[in-house]
Amino acid sequence: MPTNFSTLNVINHPLIKHKLATLRDKKTDTLGFRSRLNEIASLMVYEITRDLPTRIITVETPLEITECEVINKAITLVPILRAGLGMVEGILQLMPNARVGHIGLYRDEDTLEPVEYYKKFPADMPDSKIIVIDPMLATGGSAAAALNFIKQCGGRDISFVCLVAAPMGVKRLIADHPDIPIYTAAFDRELNKFAYILPGLGDAGDRIYGTE
Repeated sequence: MPTNFSTLNVINHPLIKHKLATLRDKKTDTLGFRSRLNEIASLMVYEITRDLPTRIITVETPLEITECEVINKAITLVPILRAGLGMVEGILQLMPNARVGHIGLYRDEDTLEPVEYYKKFPADMPDSKIIVIDPMLATGGSAAAALNFIKQCGGRDISFVCLVAAPMGVKRLIADHPDIPIYTAAFDRELNKFAYILPGLGDAGDRIYGTE
């Protein structure tokens, strides 16, 4: 991996690699794609949350009273609609107390710039650990815009999580948001002329929801 991609973290785990192979396979059906996607999301967030702060509480076991550590920071998941929703369930299985915000973007046909059409965040999101989710980081335009909107709403402790990233998208996020770490399961080669990631896995949203 090139050394100039300073905020990029490729989660290198055999289970993730194995499940990602299923997602790349064009023969994988919608149910299989959804299942593997959620499993990978759960495995990824396990690594991403390794440094969450904790606090000490007192717990009474069947034998005695002891001290235990629990997470001491709220967590907010923000999927970028629509494909980002496909990773939420897997993360919530691991962190059921996490809150879920949403952000929707579309590209203006005249300016070609991302435009926000929907936004809903928890009131205390600025004080939480924010995990922004989108399966594909291709050109980086939508991801950069979503992060801008979240920062405008007070978000500070932010990570961006994707399944597959292309060099162009990573460079865009590093240029626009050098303070935000990027986590991905795979760092792919390039984009084709239609801005699809190669080798990629096709259109994640279509494969999640069975659309074309």
